[in-house]
Amino acid sequence: MKRPHVEDVKNIEFENAVKSMMLHVGEDPQREGLKDTPSRVRKSYEFIYGGYKENPKEILEKALFSTTNDEMVLVKDIEFYSTCEHHLLPIIGRVHVAYIPDGKVVGLSKIPRVVNVFARRMQIQEQLTEQIADAIMDTIKPKGVAVVIAARHMCMEMRGVEKINSTTTSSALRGLFKKDEKTRSEFFSLINSPTTARY
Repeated sequence: MKRPHVEDVKNIEFENAVKSMMLHVGEDPQREGLKDTPSRVRKSYEFIYGGYKENPKEILEKALFSTTNDEMVLVKDIEFYSTCEHHLLPIIGRVHVAYIPDGKVVGLSKIPRVVNVFARRMQIQEQLTEQIADAIMDTIKPKGVAVVIAARHMCMEMRGVEKINSTTTSSALRGLFKKDEKTRSEFFSLINSPTTARY
């Protein structure tokens, strides 16, 4: 008799767990609309938590280029979706990431990809902010990094205190952004100003 593949066993275990959750809240997993839900949830989770399978250092190292530029590079309004690790409910927000090159720049698309690597894990916002900043600082080795996240937490809106539209802001500053007030002020001025051009 052929033994089931390890991945198949894991998939069955996951889908059975989803069925148990349905039963726990009072649903019938055999109801027409729910029969395929365990499989859909499994596939959804594979995407939502895909960040565990990616290495931010490898992503950044693939697109490093020499430069003489030593002025701030800012990628603003990066949308992200994450999951609160305490309640497994969504965190929805935007990230602003800036760095000051020190001989190297990184392909711009890699910064949102690094945001996604860490966002697609079970998280708390404070840790997510630190992880993005540290990954860029450790890999690109710039003169400074700044990360600011503003996000809504469904664990506050859908349950608990039920405060709709409340926003949490967190920041992580490294190098010149932490040491130099002028650099820090320029960064916050840029992220708080409306975008003047759309392309």
